[in-house]
Amino acid sequence: MSPIEAQKQIEELTAQLKQHNYNYYVLAMPTIADYDFDVKLKQLAELEKQFPEFADVNSPTQKVGGEVTKEFVNVRHRWPMLSLGNTYNEQELLDFDLRIKKAIGDNFEYVCELKFDGLSMSLTYGEGKLARAVTRGDGVQGDDVTTNIRTIHNIPKQLKKGDYPELFEIRGEVFMHRKAFERLNAERMENGEVPYANPRNFASGTVKMQDSAEVAKRPLDCFLYGFYTDKTYFKTHWESLQALEKWGFNINNSSRLCGDITEVLKFIEYWDKERFGLSYDIDGIVIKVNNYSQQQELGFTAKSPRWAISYKYKAERAETELLSVTYQVGRTGAVTPVANLQPVQLAGTTVKRATLHNADEIELRLQLHEGDSVYVEKGGEIIPKIISVNLAKRHANAHPIHYIKNCPACGTALERKEGEAAWYCLNDEGCPPQIVGKMQHFIGRKAMDIDGLGDETIEMLYKREFIRHISDIYKLHERADELKQIERFGEKSITNMLDGIEKSKQMPFEKVLFGLGIRYVGETVAKKLALHFKNIDNLAKATYEELITAEEIGDRIARSLIEYFESEVHREELEKLKENGLQFVVEEKEVTLASDTFSGKTFIISGTFENFSRDELKDIIEANGGKILSSISAKLNYLVAGDNMGPSKLEKATKLNIPIISDDDLMGMLG
Repeated sequence: MSPIEAQKQIEELTAQLKQHNYNYYVLAMPTIADYDFDVKLKQLAELEKQFPEFADVNSPTQKVGGEVTKEFVNVRHRWPMLSLGNTYNEQELLDFDLRIKKAIGDNFEYVCELKFDGLSMSLTYGEGKLARAVTRGDGVQGDDVTTNIRTIHNIPKQLKKGDYPELFEIRGEVFMHRKAFERLNAERMENGEVPYANPRNFASGTVKMQDSAEVAKRPLDCFLYGFYTDKTYFKTHWESLQALEKWGFNINNSSRLCGDITEVLKFIEYWDKERFGLSYDIDGIVIKVNNYSQQQELGFTAKSPRWAISYKYKAERAETELLSVTYQVGRTGAVTPVANLQPVQLAGTTVKRATLHNADEIELRLQLHEGDSVYVEKGGEIIPKIISVNLAKRHANAHPIHYIKNCPACGTALERKEGEAAWYCLNDEGCPPQIVGKMQHFIGRKAMDIDGLGDETIEMLYKREFIRHISDIYKLHERADELKQIERFGEKSITNMLDGIEKSKQMPFEKVLFGLGIRYVGETVAKKLALHFKNIDNLAKATYEELITAEEIGDRIARSLIEYFESEVHREELEKLKENGLQFVVEEKEVTLASDTFSGKTFIISGTFENFSRDELKDIIEANGGKILSSISAKLNYLVAGDNMGPSKLEKATKLNIPIISDDDLMGMLG
């Protein structure tokens, strides 16, 4: 290879890998399989070795992971969080073992641990109390996510008395169990949100959320495995694991002490078969020299320790034929493509379908053609996905597959909003899957919770033209005699259904608002909107500026709300629901001032808090005579600042010399 070709290839690989790192570590949305990433990384490392003059100073071969995000406070790691060298084959493990023996002799042991597919985390404890939690970030510094990590049930906030040091750091992996992932992803799709590709991405996205109350609703888990302190506290890694468990930390019991590389290989082989039976994802095995003195002797490279390596399992892959691409229409109008495949065995199951996500996946990344032979992978993903196409088997006259232009259900031209990957059918009042989906969402447990009325009944009533809109549900009692004519729909079932419909009229405003199925307005957002605007009329006439002052309401939700209420069809439907007696007003509680301590004082609450939600702090301030403002100005008396507060607010308050107080300070002012 000529120097010019080498330089070009190094630049291309560097740019690609930097982007993939950003997608993986920051956006939590990887666009390349781990194996393919590692192949590219090795190619780059080899080229840099041959042509060091062209290597980028910030090359991905020298960096641990992604950039640090800007939403959280950046914290420098006391001990760098290095990544591990990895391999996919046995020979490289034997070579690793040989290097260890050459450096320290034959008298050593290994500890083998499952390599969890989650988000690496560093926890600092002072005097037995969790003081700080920081993500890996770029290995040198990471994001302070302490408030969010405190919501994870099995991470101790305060240790019981024990023989632990006064100050120490422990490292581990935050992850999500597959069943929790499936349930929460289903909820995202219900709310018109893009589903996460796998549990790892969902866990990572959750940890980076700005509202710790929302984080607490998502069942994250954590295994801990690394101990760091200033003084030598244990002789071996194995000894430290036993102590960590005794102190109350969640340690994975599958780890094993191995006498030699043969035992290591047996451990790897065992878990290659058994890993699919776990409730969480692992993508390999971590192998570490057990003795800490020997670890010190072996030392580190710029990027990773010489005394450890990870063996990564290749994701289960199979080759099969693409039979067709079909499309599903969700209740929000999002049109999702699905690949129909020649049935193939993969990871112990028969795979007939694979996710294709969106148009870009079909036309740009995969460039699918009719009858393509495709590679399907089932790694951390619950639903299999197409990784690539076997171009050698593509027929010369095969036609490219183009994403459809019109809705497969109603024929309406599809539209794609700027910045979104999905295409939508906007005929929400005339597209059957959307109409049925919205009504099914409305009657659901988290919305109106109508007893005696299920998804199948909604579909049947729609097909028989009993219902066309949500408001029609509340007219079904007028057609009770007609309902009795339906086969297998007995009088008792009809009575139960009509009673359930009548009872649902008492559901609070927040449930009705969630049930309307406005895009991006999930259960929590509906509750916050109801509390902020008090009734549907205030919400319907709110301007963009007024909407974004409400807690957790950003640009995307605000625009979706405005679009919804601008529709004459939606406004007419809301009037019909009002006439039927549904609740569109928050029941006002009689407020008695607890004191007039804050009388004449103004406050803004920003950030997240460990002991209170922002709404709770708002209630406390108002109950003591204070007033909440929507923007920082010279009229503001106090800024109540929590974790992860926006830097612009902090800067503006500082410039105006406005006192910045904590929630503890606020409570202290009340005595």
